[in-house]
Amino acid sequence: MRTSPAVICVTRALTIVRCADRLGVMNAFLSRLFLADFWKGLLLTFRTQNPKNVYTEQYPQERPMVAERYRGAPRLNMNPETGETLCISCNLCALACPENLIVVGWHRDDATRRKVLTTFTYDTSRCMFCGLCEDACPTDCLELTQDFEMASYTREGAIWDRHRLEEGPTPARYTR
Repeated sequence: MRTSPAVICVTRALTIVRCADRLGVMNAFLSRLFLADFWKGLLLTFRTQNPKNVYTEQYPQERPMVAERYRGAPRLNMNPETGETLCISCNLCALACPENLIVVGWHRDDATRRKVLTTFTYDTSRCMFCGLCEDACPTDCLELTQDFEMASYTREGAIWDRHRLEEGPTPARYTR
């Protein structure tokens, strides 16, 4: 009895598929054994890293350049001629702040009938540095500076009072 050519082709195809399945299982086993994906990832990573292009900033000794529009630590500006604060206690900065972290305290002077600033607190731990308070100030008294070193060891250190805001941020100078 002779087998038809179609049956022979189907049988050969099945043996090829069985061999391919065995090779696929063997390839999967070997790639897991030798961590092929791990080495491909390392090769991809180190291919793009050239030691000549690696740059390390010497941060405490050399302060990095920040963008011109960077908004960092707050400061209450003073009038350079009189030495008084420019704040007129209008409370617009506190109203503009979405986090309600600015508290402006004032009393009315009977002689001049003007508001006099008594307290000004700014909670930097809750501030998202959006700059809305700075935009709302009609006298440009409140300013967000480019200083970014505002770390403190306590939560109370993040609440800045009027005197700290008037002297502004004092960046630390590190020496060897």
